[in-house]
Amino acid sequence: MHPLLINNRITKLFQIEYPIIQAGMVWASGWRLASAVSNAGGLGILGAGSMYPEILKEHIQKTKAATIKPFAVNLPLLYPNIKEHIEIILEEKVPIVFTSAGNPKTYTSLLKNAGIIVVHVVSSSFFAQKAEAAGCDAVVAEGFEAGGHNGREETTSMVLIPAVKAAIKIPLIAAGGIATGRQMLAAMILGADAVQIGSRFVCSVEASSHISFKEAIVNSKEGDTQLGLKQLVPVRLLKNPFSIAILNAEKNGASLEELQFMLGKARTKKGMFEGDMEEGELEIGQVSSLIKEIKPAAEIVKEIWNNFTAAASNPF
Repeated sequence: MHPLLINNRITKLFQIEYPIIQAGMVWASGWRLASAVSNAGGLGILGAGSMYPEILKEHIQKTKAATIKPFAVNLPLLYPNIKEHIEIILEEKVPIVFTSAGNPKTYTSLLKNAGIIVVHVVSSSFFAQKAEAAGCDAVVAEGFEAGGHNGREETTSMVLIPAVKAAIKIPLIAAGGIATGRQMLAAMILGADAVQIGSRFVCSVEASSHISFKEAIVNSKEGDTQLGLKQLVPVRLLKNPFSIAILNAEKNGASLEELQFMLGKARTKKGMFEGDMEEGELEIGQVSSLIKEIKPAAEIVKEIWNNFTAAASNPF
């Protein structure tokens, strides 16, 4: 075992080789990506937020067939089919569940009574304490830099990680603005036991995100993402004609109803999965400007870990 992994609480908790967690992103995190990350020594996660119950079941079964290593399901608690998802997770004996976008007290006890490890995603030390009190085994502290739905606090990872570390005793996974081994090292120096990485894995060969979306990320620059829609749920988007239009409408005082009408239905599917770069919703993090190529997930895990160990040996 590498010296940096001795007594690492997350690798022990999940029984994985590296403290690298692939985020469960909508329209990107299917069975191919989850199994590839798990097989590479990290923790792969299925993104249930864009899956109907029968699709989630299919992806869980395909993940089991593609890897014998641990994997997880990310479960947004506000999802309309949440009870059906819970039933499938219990039936399929999923080993680890990451919950988000809701009260962790709702299902944590049920999942833990079934022997499932439960992790909750938070955006503040206050909510981290709530997750710990609810019985969660670990928390993901997700900073303002993250892609997709974000916390209202707008706290950056550099501030959030040490704040959450000081507030809880359970293991801490850092997320938001992390795509390289050096960033991973910084997060762990600030108190994290592991990192959760989303945007970098969107640009993997195995991600189910559309190639046009992946190429747009690779070609993005600093400042090409923006956090908005705070009247609804704050979300960070890659700038395109749709995002510019709806964020300008919000800035100019559009009502909640008007914003919901503009957003419509299946907007994320249209952009991230179907590749409509003009009218689709493109959820991605600020760190997209550092991503310069599309690679197999196993190479991404290896590159991050090698970069991490090199930086740990020579941080300056």
